[in-house]
Amino acid sequence: MGRIWDNYLDERDKRVYAKAGLGHAMGIGSRPALIIVDVQYGFTGDSPESIEESIQKYPTSCGESSWAAIAHIKELLTAARLAGIPVFFTIIEGSKSAPNDRIAIKGNIFDHPELLEGAKGAQVVKELEPQYGEIVISKKKPSAFFGTPLMSYLTARHVDSVIVTGCTTSGCVRASVIDAFSYNFKVIVPEECVFDRGIASHAINLFDMQQKYADVVPVAEVIAELKPLNV
Repeated sequence: MGRIWDNYLDERDKRVYAKAGLGHAMGIGSRPALIIVDVQYGFTGDSPESIEESIQKYPTSCGESSWAAIAHIKELLTAARLAGIPVFFTIIEGSKSAPNDRIAIKGNIFDHPELLEGAKGAQVVKELEPQYGEIVISKKKPSAFFGTPLMSYLTARHVDSVIVTGCTTSGCVRASVIDAFSYNFKVIVPEECVFDRGIASHAINLFDMQQKYADVVPVAEVIAELKPLNV
C-alpha cells in the first residue's frame, strides 16, 4: 500500500533512506496519552469550506482538510476516553496586553482579532469539546512542550508514549513530535488525524517524522492498540 509521501520522493531519496536504515517502528507504550494540538477555529474555520474562503475570516485556517481530520480525531478521542488514557489539548491565542510578534510563527499574525485570547478562533472546535479532567493548555510557541506544564502532567500520569494529532503537520505537530521524542517518549502520529494548509508540506513532514521521530500509521491501527488498554 502506498503512502501519502510517495509521489514526493525520487528514486535517489528512496535508496538513501532505505540504505540508512531509517524508519524503524517504535510501537506504542503501555501508558499512552493523547495530545490534540491546536484544533481550534482559527486553524479550521467555522465549517468545512474551502481554504480560500476560510482564510478570509481566519488567516491561519487550513480549510477543508482540517474538517476531514476532525472526523478521524473525534473517533480516536472516543477510543481514548473509553480506554481511560489521559487527554490533553493545546491552543494558541494572541495576547490582548502584549505584542504578538513571533507567537507560533514569525510575524504578528496573532494580533488578528479572531485569534486573540477569548476569541472564537482560540477555542477548541465543538466537535472535540474537552470533557472534565481533560486539560487545555495555552501556548505561545509551536511545541506543546515549550513554556507549558505539559511535561509535568505527563510525568504525573506516568505516561511513556504520546499520540500526537492536530495541526499544522509542518509546524506545531512537528515541533511537538520532536520535543516528545527528545524527552524519550515513544511517539505515534495517526496519519489521518493531522492536517496542514499545504499539501506537499503535509506529506513531506509526515515522511520525515516517520523516518526519524515517530511512527506515522493509520488511525485504525492506533485505535486497535488502544482497545485493550485501560490505564
